[in-house]
Amino acid sequence: MLARLSVILTFVFLANTAGAQDSDWELSRTIDGQPDLQGVWANNTITPVERPDAFADQEFLTAADVEFLRTRVTEIAEEDGDALFGGGVLAAALSGETVSYDPTTGNYDQFWLADRSVHSRTSQIIDPPDGKYPPRTEESIAYFNEMAQRRIDHPADSWLDRPITERCVSYGAPYLGSGYNSYWQIVQAKDHVAIVQEMIHDVRIIPLVDKPALNDSIKLWHGDSRGYWDGDTLVIETTNYSDAGGFGPNASARINVERLTRLSDTEMQYQITVNDPGTFTAPYTREIIFDYSPEPIYEYACHEGNYGMEYILSGHRAQEQFAQEEGN
Repeated sequence: MLARLSVILTFVFLANTAGAQDSDWELSRTIDGQPDLQGVWANNTITPVERPDAFADQEFLTAADVEFLRTRVTEIAEEDGDALFGGGVLAAALSGETVSYDPTTGNYDQFWLADRSVHSRTSQIIDPPDGKYPPRTEESIAYFNEMAQRRIDHPADSWLDRPITERCVSYGAPYLGSGYNSYWQIVQAKDHVAIVQEMIHDVRIIPLVDKPALNDSIKLWHGDSRGYWDGDTLVIETTNYSDAGGFGPNASARINVERLTRLSDTEMQYQITVNDPGTFTAPYTREIIFDYSPEPIYEYACHEGNYGMEYILSGHRAQEQFAQEEGN
């Protein structure tokens, strides 16, 4: 269920955003002549989604930055404190403080997380150029405020009050969280590509041939993905997302365009442009370097081990009983 068990952070510094390619390297191809993207790929980058204010308009790390981060993050990891999820690694390195994302119930420690890699960008967002999300829409702000208030007023009247991630329905696709169940396995055939996400065992089967577009009335948790080759780059366009996913207002209007390009035997460049008019006032683009992994992905048996949902609901029933007894 868990990703790689490790207490040691490893670091890979790339000379530029795409990595320094070996001039003698030759792209391998499948039996059908397509660029071979197959295998297990790890998204364990330390690069945060948004650029920290400390880097201002600095797009890439300097050699001094890398050396500083290596020293600081190693020191923090050796303290064996709370797990550093996603961009929390860089935040802790810059602030000197390791802060649990969930201080009310405790947290994982570093033992449960994968090795991390340092890549050269200061943010995954490359457009807008400031490395920040575009402004949110007023509709989005109101939506998430309402969701937060509902969580306070009705935390667990039933399982339907809990997010679909806790209910083991989906973490969304593509899932781009780093460092924890952040592995993808890609399998190719002539007319299809399958992407297996380690997190919550979601699988996307993406046709590479022309098929009729889905009717607008058909909405899917992971949307409807169609792929094609642009030279040696796999392009995946996804529409028809479901509004029921809880990922924002008017999610069905969202369009994702992903681009996967193999850079070497050990690196794959991943870019995604998200046009989500319900949530953001403009599209944005993220870039991540995936590292090849010789290890298999793990089965994420979420439903089978989801005792947390049972305890959340039973705990709220106990709170209701206590409140009733106090009222009497």
